[in-house]
Amino acid sequence: MNLELFIAKKITGGKKSDGNISHPIISIAKISIALGISVMILAVAIVTGFKSEITNKVIGFGSHIQITNYDNNSSFETQPIEKSSLPISYIEKVPGVSHVQAFATKPGILKTKSDIQGIVLNGIGKDYDWSFFTNHLVEGRTIQLSDSTKSNEILISEQLSNLLQLKVDDKLSVYFIQQPPRVRSFTVTGIYNTGMEEFDKLFLICDIQHIQKLNDWTDNQVSGYEIFIDDFDDLDLIEQQVRGITATSFTDDGAGLKVRSIVRKYPQIFSWLDMLDMNVWIILSLMILVAGFNMVSGLLIIILEKTNMIGILKALGTENWSIRKIFLYQSAMLIGKGMLWGNIIGISICLLQYFFEIIPLDPTNYYVDTVPINLKLSHIILLNIGSLIATVSMLLVPSYLITKITPAKAIKFD
Repeated sequence: MNLELFIAKKITGGKKSDGNISHPIISIAKISIALGISVMILAVAIVTGFKSEITNKVIGFGSHIQITNYDNNSSFETQPIEKSSLPISYIEKVPGVSHVQAFATKPGILKTKSDIQGIVLNGIGKDYDWSFFTNHLVEGRTIQLSDSTKSNEILISEQLSNLLQLKVDDKLSVYFIQQPPRVRSFTVTGIYNTGMEEFDKLFLICDIQHIQKLNDWTDNQVSGYEIFIDDFDDLDLIEQQVRGITATSFTDDGAGLKVRSIVRKYPQIFSWLDMLDMNVWIILSLMILVAGFNMVSGLLIIILEKTNMIGILKALGTENWSIRKIFLYQSAMLIGKGMLWGNIIGISICLLQYFFEIIPLDPTNYYVDTVPINLKLSHIILLNIGSLIATVSMLLVPSYLITKITPAKAIKFD
């Protein structure tokens, strides 16, 4: 039998007397631990949820990895690459690659009877994965494509719909500044809203054949390829593998191909998201420190109240470390109770927000219309284990006070 654990259970489960001054102190410590754990769970769930939402939206517009012509051109007016120049079948076989699709972009000016707006046409083909825009479609449907004829259907954002007073089935014209200037008419078949205002106001989705015709390209020429992967954590590794596959591929004019991940394409967005991790670590550290110091004060009060017991145990020959373990076990059980309630509170709030979206946000400022939640069991387990270890470790120093207590004085202590 573990004698120290047995005594700790007896002390913790014993009847609390009216004169027990440690009881309110311990209650405050348990409350601080419960609040700390709940705040930590909420902080991690919200920040990781926010990062996941923003990352998925940016990837929805630009994929994980893009292959384009290496022409040092940062605009949406791109130089073409030949489909036949790329070993797409090899890229599709790279472990972790889920989908590869061709695209073409072209800037233009959207004009209605009363308004104009600068936009970018994103031309897509039958190989396009519609899952992202299907999830963010608010009205109408996605465009239907055919290999034989160009589709005049177009998908626009709710931002542009409100700005230019456009609805499903309305006609619009897009003008292109080139020699000679050209114009194309489209029919709105769907309206989407991702909450990413900068992207929503910019991109329209149309048939890639329009871009090829406007640029005098052949059916074999595109702006590039978009590559989607299964796990964002593998982005750098897969980018290197794709770069290795395309290293020997060149365009007709001898230019190389540029392989660029979404992180490299939008570094300002992902740098901002990475800064959120620092905020989480600050919150976690502060919560653990507050809970730890509360438990330290509680442990000191318990030791003072149990001085007589400590003296008796020492008189019976009990070693200092054995007595310290009694109080560390007791503290761990008290911390466990606080953590249990903290988990119940934190997880309950997360589930309420996840299913009922009770806390809204302004998408103009936060890019999402409600507080996002990413609740993972692994995060909860690590938070609990880390908090327990850190808090109990902080109690090792005050428990050293027990070694300074002598049996003769302790037994007479009142």
